[in-house]
Amino acid sequence: MRESAFVKQNLDRWQASEKLIEDKQAIHPDKVAELYIKLTDDLAFAKSHFPKAKTTSYLNELTSRFHHNIYRNKKEKGSRFITFWKYEVPLAFAESYKEVLYSFLFFAAGTLIGVLSTLGDESFIRVILGDVYVDHTLENISNGDPLGIYGESGQVSMFFSITINNIAVSFNAFVRGIIFTVGAVYIIFSNGIMLGAFFTMFFQHGLLSDSLLVVLLHGTIELSAIVLAGGAGIVLGNSLLFPGTYSRVVSLKKGAKKGLKMIVGLIPFFIIAGFIESFITRYTHWHWAGKLSIIIISLFILIYYFFVLPYNLKNRKDAGETQD
Repeated sequence: MRESAFVKQNLDRWQASEKLIEDKQAIHPDKVAELYIKLTDDLAFAKSHFPKAKTTSYLNELTSRFHHNIYRNKKEKGSRFITFWKYEVPLAFAESYKEVLYSFLFFAAGTLIGVLSTLGDESFIRVILGDVYVDHTLENISNGDPLGIYGESGQVSMFFSITINNIAVSFNAFVRGIIFTVGAVYIIFSNGIMLGAFFTMFFQHGLLSDSLLVVLLHGTIELSAIVLAGGAGIVLGNSLLFPGTYSRVVSLKKGAKKGLKMIVGLIPFFIIAGFIESFITRYTHWHWAGKLSIIIISLFILIYYFFVLPYNLKNRKDAGETQD
């Protein structure tokens, strides 16, 4: 795109942004954040294509003024924290649904392969989950407590180890996305295989429904968050593979920034999943209605924060761009 076309396409919005920032009245933090994100994107494009142009200098100055408006005092820093969770994280997911869908499909494919492979080969489950885990689970099944493994560790130590491990897996899926997306796909696919093999083992012993209700207590959030983290890794990898109109370096920076927001946004959910697994899942004989209630509440929270809220924010953003 030529500089003249770039300016013509965006000048009205820049001037409207400049007018808002010059107004002495307070601007809603959501509006400031929205305009700031758009301006930083424009500035990155300008630096990549017209590094010495007056347009780039103008955008740099205007973006700096917005940055100052956001960070000028402690009170606004507090609102920036709220804006991050209320606006930036959901919007990052709203702009990455395609990558999240790919992540889900790879996870589902891995799960299917795990199921079929375990059904077709008795030794496959041991290759995937290990002899020690399988033998211990079979022993628990014979003792009438098939999922007793969840209650064998101390609650606090289990909480920290599980939460740290899940966060590490999510960051691993994100960082490995830099390997042309393949790294993230590998993490998601392999986790799907393990899940499929795990549930098939219980199915073969007539315990599928019991295992589903127990594991999904924490797994509803945990597994969903892992799939979403895989989407962040694919965002990172695709930014390198498909830079579009940006240079590869600029595109990678943008992808890394968006993907990192997605990963950080998942941390509270991994903490919640770790808490449920450590302090609640261990009560495997708890009534099914209680288990189902937690699963439904978890689903509601996930759907609202990662789909309903992002969808609404994206519509508001698109409507604002149309008005501009």
